[in-house]
Amino acid sequence: MNQTANNSQDADDEENFGAPPIPPGSKNYMTPEGHLRMKAELLNLIDVERPEVVQVVSWAASNGDRSENGDYLYGKRRLRQIDSRIRFLTKRLDLAEVVDPSIHHGSDQIFFGATVRYETQSGEEHTVTILGIDELDPLNGKISWVSPVARALTKAREGDAVMLRTPGGLEELIVLEVRYPEPN
Repeated sequence: MNQTANNSQDADDEENFGAPPIPPGSKNYMTPEGHLRMKAELLNLIDVERPEVVQVVSWAASNGDRSENGDYLYGKRRLRQIDSRIRFLTKRLDLAEVVDPSIHHGSDQIFFGATVRYETQSGEEHTVTILGIDELDPLNGKISWVSPVARALTKAREGDAVMLRTPGGLEELIVLEVRYPEPN
């Protein structure tokens, strides 16, 4: 497959999984836990799910007319989905830079892996954990290190005021607390 087709397929894979792209020239920073989860998913797809679907497709193909064979058609579609996810996970893991946030345990400065409690100008308090692009879960306060909030907070310390550029203008955030996980 040529390079243009590979780039197009990579973009399609990212788009299909709703994954934000990794900024050009950047590593795919992730925590050890995020790396293990992603690697476990990849191995499960390769060692369990894909072989099971291949077996079903093979059985369905042996039943004759493939044009109206639901098991065959669904199986082929599922194989394409699995292969796409395998390509996506492989690419992301190849670019992975595993960073253990516990190395900053006890620090009050914000880096990757910090859990930060901050207050907005309106007095609202928020708690976020700055993680990798593939670990984000905004509804549970897990934000990506490339998000505007994370970029504004990075390198600040407890008590600092930082400016966040929002669609409505600049907003001041006050860093109330910085925590890191304890080393294992």
